[in-house]
This record gives sequence, C-alpha cells and structure tokens, in this order.
Amino acid sequence: MKLTESLALALKNIVSSKVRTLLTMLGIIIGVAAAIVIVGLGNGLEQYVTDSFSDLGTNTLTVTVMSRGSTRSLDAEDMYELVEENSQYLDLCSPTVPMMGYVKIGSETVDSTTSQGVSEDYFAIAGLEVASGRGLQYSDMATRSKVCVIGAYLNQAYFGGNAVGETLRVGGQSLTVVGVLAQQGDTPEEGGSDDCLYLPYTTAERISGEASSYTITMQSEDYIDQSVAALEAALYEVFQSDSYYTVTSMAEMLETMTSMINILVGVLAGIAAISLVVGGIGIMNIMLVSVTERTREIGIRKSLGAKERYIMQQFVIEAAATSALGGIIGILFGDGLSAVATTVIARISEESITVAPTLGAVALAFGISVGIGILFGYLPAKKAARLNPIDALHYD
Repeated sequence: MKLTESLALALKNIVSSKVRTLLTMLGIIIGVAAAIVIVGLGNGLEQYVTDSFSDLGTNTLTVTVMSRGSTRSLDAEDMYELVEENSQYLDLCSPTVPMMGYVKIGSETVDSTTSQGVSEDYFAIAGLEVASGRGLQYSDMATRSKVCVIGAYLNQAYFGGNAVGETLRVGGQSLTVVGVLAQQGDTPEEGGSDDCLYLPYTTAERISGEASSYTITMQSEDYIDQSVAALEAALYEVFQSDSYYTVTSMAEMLETMTSMINILVGVLAGIAAISLVVGGIGIMNIMLVSVTERTREIGIRKSLGAKERYIMQQFVIEAAATSALGGIIGILFGDGLSAVATTVIARISEESITVAPTLGAVALAFGISVGIGILFGYLPAKKAARLNPIDALHYD
C-alpha cells in the first residue's frame, strides 16, 4: 500500500469520528499552544530587556566605590585621571551623586522625582537630549553652580512648559533651571523616566557628600574585558583589596538577565511539554481502542495478503496524522493567544512587550507533535500487525 493511500485512509477514519478525534487531540493542542505562547513571551521579554539596556548603553561601565573601612579613598578627580590613563579603552566619565530629600517647587513638595548630581558628559553617556535651554557645562562643575536640568514631566506639570529660568529647591538648596530634557517616554508621568532632575556633581557633593558611583563609557564594546581589567587593576592598586569597589558592565548585566529569562522559559516550556506527553498517551489509548474495533478488518486484510509492515504503516500514519492535525490547530490557537497576550500586557503594564514566537519554534512544535504521534502510535500499530488473521476473523 502506498503512503498516499495510507494517509487518505487515515484521514477518512479521523473524519468519521470527529468528536473522539478532537478529544484525543486536545492534549496535543494545549501543549503546542502553551509552548508557542511561552516561547513567544520569552522572545518578547528578551527583546524588551535588550532594548532597555540599549537605551542605557551596553558600552557603559558602572564603578561603585565603597571605601568605608579603608584608610584610602578615591575622589572624582582621581577617577578622571584613571580614565585618562586608560584612554585607549575608556572614553567618557561622569560621577553620579544621588540626592536625598524631596524636590520643592514653590509651596509643593515632589517626592517622586529622581535627583542626582552628574557631570557635563552624563547626557551624552545616557543618550539624553536637551529640548530647551542648555545642558550642564564644565564651568558649572568648576564653579559649583546652583543650576539644574529637569525632565519633561516637571516642566509640564509644575511650570506649564516654561521652566527655564525658574527656581526650585533640592536638599534645601535653591537651584535655577537652565534646561529641559526632551521627552523620553510616550507620556510624561509622575515617577517615570521624564520625572528627573540633574545638577552639577560638585554642587551635589557639597549637599550630599562625595560621589561613590561613576558611569564610564568604553571606546568600543569590543574592549569590555580590557576595560574592566584596567579599572579593577587601578582600583586594586589604590585600595589594595577588592572589597572596596565593584565594576559592573551593562553588557554583562544584559547577558545575565537574558540567561535568567532563558532558564525561566525553559522551565515553563518543560511544564508545557507534559501536556504533549499526556496528549501522546491519549493518542496511544485511542489507537488501542481503534485496533480492537477494527480487529475483523485487520483479519480480512491479512487473509487477503496484506503484510505486517503495511498494517503497522496504516496505524502509525493514522496516529501521526491525528497528532499532526492537533499540532496545526495548536499552532493556530497559540498564535491567536500570543496576539491576545501582547494586547493584555500592553494594557495592564503599559509596557510594549510583543509575544511573538519564532518560525523555528513553530516548526519545532509541529515536529514534536508529529513525533509524539509516531512514538505513541507505534505500540498499537505493532499490536495490530501481529494479530493472528484466523483469530481476528473470529473476533466478535
């Protein structure tokens, strides 16, 4: 018997028992759909994390100095010299001084704004653009100017879009707004990326203390290992211990986050695979029932000269066709759920995470569904092929 004839007969048997076939395929449908949605969610999360880190700059390093308990110290000027000495690897540097306390604008207190002291290079490092006024300048650092640059949210919410030249207070210090940053988020909102304030790090040091964190860019991402090694070597020479500092690479953090996402997706996909196994068991069960129901048919075919391999081929193809059909329905169902999940996530979290399974994941899910049909259909097919034709003809 040709494969096409076996396939046609298998489809005929599947169509003749629609409800039973659908219930049999249910485990495969759920397993394939779940696997596609989970893999798509993993892809979406990975892309979201990658985009987020790209906005921060994967060519940046963060140096945190914890010199408390050490008899040695390192200030901003020392860090600038260190970067200059390793200029073949390192490029820009900005101390970052977090500001404690609330921002006061007129009689209102704003407790959601992120305030920090930075250098004039920080905007280039972080990819921030000034929409009106000016950014921070070297002269502001040298003279400890009482100026600041604010985000679009503060500008619109508290100054009606005309903040340049106005004043506010941070940490009890009155500052003049000299610039407003371009809008970063889709909508400026309280506590968002546009709710921020930057002042000269020298002014911030006078208010909150010396900088203990530095953001440094590399000449190229290809120099990550050399840059980290150079910084660690220089810092070790200063402190004579690696307990007083940390050097963190954004690229390494991205790799760590991606690895964690992949592990999570792998675990969830493994759980979804249980549904496929259950579906395979269901197919094996229904095929065993089918062999019992068609015992006389098998006996007649064998008595007419049908070989064992043709009988086995018929039942294996029928099991594979059932599983493959379930896989196709599961793929369509999974794609639909992925589109729904993308919309739901956007509405609930207001973050753009696209749940999009790859073509490779879809092909793999379909291949696994067919493989499960063949695997779990083999035992019933073997049982059918080994039936004694005389016993089969006498089966009632």
